[in-house]
Amino acid sequence: MTSFFRLAAALVPLLLPAWAHGATLEQMAGQMIVVGFQGDDADDASVARLRDELTSGRLGGVMLLKVNVKSLDAVAAMNAAFRDTSPDLPPFITLDQEGGAVERLTSDVGFKEIPNAAAIAAADSPEQAEAIYAEMAASIAALGFTVNFGPIADVNLNPNNQVIAKFGRAFSSDPAVVAEYDAAFVRAHHAAGLLTALKHFPGHGSSTADSHEGFVDITQTWQQAELDPYRTLMSEGLVDMVMVGHLYHADYADAGTQTPASLSPQWITGVLRDELGYGGVVISDDLEMGAIRDHFTLEQTVTQAVRAGTDVLLFSNTAKYRASLGQEILDILLAEAAADPAFAARIEQSYARIVALKGRIR
Repeated sequence: MTSFFRLAAALVPLLLPAWAHGATLEQMAGQMIVVGFQGDDADDASVARLRDELTSGRLGGVMLLKVNVKSLDAVAAMNAAFRDTSPDLPPFITLDQEGGAVERLTSDVGFKEIPNAAAIAAADSPEQAEAIYAEMAASIAALGFTVNFGPIADVNLNPNNQVIAKFGRAFSSDPAVVAEYDAAFVRAHHAAGLLTALKHFPGHGSSTADSHEGFVDITQTWQQAELDPYRTLMSEGLVDMVMVGHLYHADYADAGTQTPASLSPQWITGVLRDELGYGGVVISDDLEMGAIRDHFTLEQTVTQAVRAGTDVLLFSNTAKYRASLGQEILDILLAEAAADPAFAARIEQSYARIVALKGRIR
């Protein structure tokens, strides 16, 4: 299966539509950027700015948080406006809708909520879970979203985990069971025309801290079995994107550094791409979490993530909101590409993967 993924990755540039080959480097780099925003109405100035950036190809997608959800009708109108900007290359219109505690769409605005992963795995078979997720995915798709950041591929190895176990976000402590329910989640979303993202590579389930708050060291807790759900879903062709977490392991970092997986070539290129043979899109977890913003500048974050093998840079734009964030990231990408042909080549590789993936959005 590894050789299959490598062959598929090599063929991606050859399979792109003719118009995709005419993109400028700026448009290629723009596809790598997904940002959050302030606004909850299609007529808001922030939404208008994002639409302009999407239309020109300077932005690849947007991330909606609870602050952006005034009503389901308003969300649908915003998402329709985003979609209209680029019919040939639809934007990533993203949200986190796992069920349980992690939901951007809630009953407060009339959205039907579902239980968390642990509760579903305890009460329902994978087939029953797929039906639950199918109903949720259809409702998400009806609002115009194109990507749901899930399922959780983390293995529930630490019952005292502050970010996974505490909220019942993992399906099981058994990697095989995790993979079964992950597959149900992904198939349900595919049936609705949505893309998904396995998270949080290489595994957040054994961690003892929360990367939202700061540095997370998994050197002493992480286990090889945490890669098993990724292997299984790759073998079944069910991986759209892999989301890489801000998790540090001393054996997968440069000497003398504390580089998290999201910025680590050892993890992304070495393990995910070379060892597991994954040739698809890699997306970062939110690059404004404490584990990143407390240790790296914006320029360091962007350039290191791309050099490590990341294709899509996700910024919630909540730490210090600014409407110009997408342009700032784009400027960093273009400046580095101008100085380093190898970096420019990385942008072209990411663009090819992103365009191929977006071709599956309905």
